[in-house]
Amino acid sequence: MIKKMEGFSKEGNWYKGNLHCHTTDSDGSLTPAEVVQYYKKEGYDFLAISDHNIFSDYRRDFDCDEFIILPAVEASAVLYKDDSKNRAERLSIHHIHGILGNEEMQRKAAKGLFSHLQDYPEREYCGSWNGAQVAQELQDDLKAHGCITIYNHPVWSRVREEDFIYTDGLTALEIYNYGTVNESATGFDSLRWDVMLRNGKRIFATASDDNHNDGVVRDSFGGYIMVKAEALNHESVINAIINGNYYSSAGPSIYNWGIENDTAFVECSAVSRVNFMAGNYINAGGSVIAESGKDDITRAEFPLRGNEQYIRVECIDRYGKTAWSNPIFL
Repeated sequence: MIKKMEGFSKEGNWYKGNLHCHTTDSDGSLTPAEVVQYYKKEGYDFLAISDHNIFSDYRRDFDCDEFIILPAVEASAVLYKDDSKNRAERLSIHHIHGILGNEEMQRKAAKGLFSHLQDYPEREYCGSWNGAQVAQELQDDLKAHGCITIYNHPVWSRVREEDFIYTDGLTALEIYNYGTVNESATGFDSLRWDVMLRNGKRIFATASDDNHNDGVVRDSFGGYIMVKAEALNHESVINAIINGNYYSSAGPSIYNWGIENDTAFVECSAVSRVNFMAGNYINAGGSVIAESGKDDITRAEFPLRGNEQYIRVECIDRYGKTAWSNPIFL
């Protein structure tokens, strides 16, 4: 019997952050200073500025008691149709975030740490590639520079499942990207997160914005993570992400969740549906649905069968906005 397993740590404070953000350092429309003010005004506590193929570290410029920057880069490997390298004819792309890791990872960085505004050249392929090998090489290189890694928007990237689901060492998979959801409905991918989990990967998930602010689509303040950390500083926030001590959301809140006496439970803001997603057998997991069709569920429970490989929860309101917990591995 599982008497008690906590989905979040008991100690700590909640901090709201976005891990996917572009500025005028690459193809964003706002300067780093403008985007920081933009997110601070909306009540965010931290922001990873993750420009394309350039690592930035703006901590000295913008860190303060109520807001911090996570240094980052969105690294790219692109498969072009042919040698012309026409950007309108890209077949697939790996976008992997490298976010500066904790102090131990920084000490062990085999290739040293990135410097502020250091270029990280795009890896280019024409006609064909070994997508899985390319993804692994990119992940391994970012880790060797002391970074945690997040694989971004796989549906938008037009990658095949086998191109990325076997990648070792990833901290998380971006399963909700507000920008690509609004651009072309290609920002959801919890399906292949479950494929990875069912294959034994211990991987978490993130929701984020993308945040180009180019006026074409809304891509700010739609996806975020809520981290439970000891303090608002780089080490505490990064360790919470590494340990999965957070949830992702496009709107709803998860206050508490876990397992008590072989029953999974969640306490959340009012929603109309809760999904208990589980591996590994057919019919694993279950859903609790509001009979009224309204957002009137604030607690839901699901008795475990005893053969689940993992359990996670999704809290969905009547507009389809979702909050995702990370898995409890069983």
